[in-house]
Amino acid sequence: MCYKRNMTDSSESLVPAQLRAIRAELSDVQGSLGEIKGRLTKLEGGQASIIQHLGYLAAADAQQQLATDSPSERLIRIERRLDPRDT
Repeated sequence: MCYKRNMTDSSESLVPAQLRAIRAELSDVQGSLGEIKGRLTKLEGGQASIIQHLGYLAAADAQQQLATDSPSERLIRIERRLDPRDT
């Protein structure tokens, strides 16, 4: 009978020990998750910054294209005026 009581006592002490181990593991997982969330937030911020810069580059490219097209159009109009075949 002493054997049964020792088994019961050891199994009763085993459950709280296992629960403490599970809680410790859960705490580690929660800490890691918090770190991952922070890193993800930084990555999303960086991605938003890159997208914003791409928008600025696209606008600058469009302005450059307009600046390049304008002299070309002016040159074509001047050449038309100077072309002797039109007269």
